[in-house]
This record gives sequence, structure tokens and C-alpha cells, in this order.
Amino acid sequence: MPLALVALAIGAFGIGTTEFVIMGLLPEIAADFGVSIPSAGLLVTGYALGVVAGAPVMTILGTKINRKTMLMLLMGLFIAGNLLSAVAPAFGVMLSGRIVASLAHGAFFGIGSVVAAELVAPDKRAGAIAIMFTGLTVANIVGVPLGTFVGQAVGWRVTFGIVAALGVVGLVGVAKLVPDLPRPEGAHLRKELAAFRNVQVVLAMAMTVLGFGGVFAAITYIAPMMTEIAGYSSGAVTWLLVLFGIGMFLGNLTGGRFADRKLMPMLYVSLGGLAIVLALFTVTAHSKILAAATILLIGALGFATVPPLQKRVLDQAHGAPTLASVVNIGAFNLGNALSAWLGGVVISAGFGYTAPNWVGAALAGSALGLAVLSAALERRPRVAAPEPLVQH
Repeated sequence: MPLALVALAIGAFGIGTTEFVIMGLLPEIAADFGVSIPSAGLLVTGYALGVVAGAPVMTILGTKINRKTMLMLLMGLFIAGNLLSAVAPAFGVMLSGRIVASLAHGAFFGIGSVVAAELVAPDKRAGAIAIMFTGLTVANIVGVPLGTFVGQAVGWRVTFGIVAALGVVGLVGVAKLVPDLPRPEGAHLRKELAAFRNVQVVLAMAMTVLGFGGVFAAITYIAPMMTEIAGYSSGAVTWLLVLFGIGMFLGNLTGGRFADRKLMPMLYVSLGGLAIVLALFTVTAHSKILAAATILLIGALGFATVPPLQKRVLDQAHGAPTLASVVNIGAFNLGNALSAWLGGVVISAGFGYTAPNWVGAALAGSALGLAVLSAALERRPRVAAPEPLVQH
């Protein structure tokens, strides 16, 4: 395994920690700033929208910079955003810090996916992408629970200070271990944009928005759902997030392994299973044991979609993968933003803390439908152009 993959995983660990730790700290942050839980959910939505907007913009700005330098600059931006969140005197400033940090997220994972894929043989690409994303999943096993524990015990500001320090470690890792890969010859923005005319690229991104969005519909509000519905104490949210992280870790590796063999069947199983489990979560959330088991399954099935979806975009955008890869990372977070917002809407409408699970089930089911459509279009025979008539 190339050491550069380890460096990318380190950066992913820091980014994953700041992305997901907010879920376990929503009640504390809401209380500190005097806002409601749905309003505090804007910290999730704002971060996700920042990823969506920042991913293509940062990539376009970095078209004349080699990929290693760009990854280092992105980690610097991530550090600055988390420091701003740590010292924020008001909710608006906190939201601004989240958005600043988010600008690095999409481009880091998108460019990192391309670098990871280039470091290995073609038949190992999904596995290499999965190794990089392992940092994100391990963050949910170690970084997020510890950050939640520290935030609840000492204060959420300390958590974001620690996250900024993780960013420094990620920056050093990229500087020391990622090679100076040359920019591809003939790479230019027009060629990168042309990839979006491929309907399969668009469908893969739509699957990303809806499928992974289903995960965030439930997980964004896991703290109030587990304390108010399942009957857990606020301190128990920490180990519940560990279960979610373990599920993510297992699902990510499984998705990477099988996507290199049977990509579309892997998507059918993971998206279909995710839709079913999210629907069941409206019932299992009322039981401590069943709720814990369901959270594990949501993490596993949700992240089993990540390597195959990212690989499908890279495969379909062959020849110009960088911008498509980055935009697909933004698509993950567009789904996060959409589902977090919809989850807040149904809670505010009085449907209760389990209502976001129905939103997630509907989103994941829609993604499965798009996967079936994508495969059907791919199997459809192409009609050859008619031969010109010959005048006699």
C-alpha cells in the first residue's frame, strides 16, 4: 500500500471528525447560543452547502497548481475554519467558521480520490479510494466520540480546537508522504466540464445526493432522537456514535472490495438495504437495543455506497476525472444539506424526532430507483447512424 494513501487517510480523519462531531454536540451548542435544535441543525446544513459550493470553486482555482500543493492549501483552510468555530462569540460567527472549514472538504476528497486511484492498478481503484475514506470512517470510531465526550465534559469549543490540531497533523502528513504528481498533459477546464454532458455521470451524482442524504436525515438528529425517544442519557450518545463509526468503517471496506468486482449489484444491495433500515428506524428508535443495532446498520449500508459511487463517477468521466470527482464529493454533502434541512422541517412541523427517518428512507429508495435506471440505460443498445444514401 502506498504511503501516500496513509497521508490522505490522515487528512480525511481530521475532516471527518469536524463534519460529524457536530451531531453529538447540537444540544450543547444550541443551549450555549440560545437557539433551537432545528436552528442549530443549520451548522450541519451550512457546512454541507459550503462543501457543495466550495468543491468546484476551489478545484477551478487550483487548476494551475499541482495536486500535492493544492491538498496542503486546502488543509490550511480547514485549520483556519475550525479555529474560527472554536472562538466564535455568536452563532453567526460559528456558522461562518463551519463554512470556511467546509470549503476545503470537497476539493480535498475529490482531488484525493483521483490521486489515490492513480497510485494503484486500474482494478484496485475502488479499494484505494476506500483506504483514503477509511480515515473518515475511523474518525467516527475515534475522533467523533472523543470529540463529543470532550465537548460535553469540558466544552464544545475545546473540541473544535482539537480538530484544528488534527488538521495540522493532516497537513504535515500530506507534505511528507504525498508525491509531487505532475498535472496531466492536456488537462484543461473545458475538458473537465465536458464530462458533465455524460448522462451516466449526472445519474451517479444524483444517486450520491439521494443515497447518502438518507443517512444524514437520521444521523443529524441522533442526539435528541436517542435521548428523547430511546431514553439514552446524553453521555450515551458518544458510544452510539462509535457504533455508527464502526458501521461506516465496515461498510466502506466492503463497498470498496465489491465495487471492484460487481459495482452496480453492490449499489442495489446497499441502497435497498439502507432504505429499509431507515424506515425501520422509526420503530426501533423506541428501543435502546434495537436503536443501537440500527445505527450500526445505517453506518454500514450508508458508507458501502461511497466507494462504488465515487468509482462510477471516475469511470464515466474517464479522461477528465478531477472536477467530476470533486463535484461528486459536493453531491454527498448536497444530500447531507437537503436531508438535514428536511429533517428539521418535519421536526418543526410537529411530527417528532423519528420523522427524519422517513425522509431518509424516501431519499435512499429514490437513489435505488436511479441506480436501476442507470443500469438500464447502460444496457440499452446504441443505434448505429444510418449510412448515407448513394446516388446512382
